[in-house]
Amino acid sequence: MRPMASLSAEDEGKVLVDADGQTIGIVTSVEENTAFVNPEAGITDALLSAIGRGRTDDDAIVVEGDLVETVTDAELRLGSSTSDQR
Repeated sequence: MRPMASLSAEDEGKVLVDADGQTIGIVTSVEENTAFVNPEAGITDALLSAIGRGRTDDDAIVVEGDLVETVTDAELRLGSSTSDQR
C-alpha cells in the first residue's frame, strides 16, 4: 500500500488531474488532508464514480489524500487505480 499524500492549504489553487493527465478541476480548499475541488465544466457522474467520490452540497468534488499519488507545484495527480484504494 502506498502512503497517502499530505495535502495542505498550500495546495489550494492547484489543478487536480486523473492518472492520464486529464483535468478534473481546481482545488478550492483543503481541510484535514481532504481536497475540495471545483469541477471543470462537463465533468460527468461517471468520472465521480470512477474515483469513488461524490459531491458536497456546493458541488465540490471531495478527494481524500490517500487517492492522490503525486503533488507538484502546479497539480495534484490521482493514482492509476483509485478503486483499489477504498
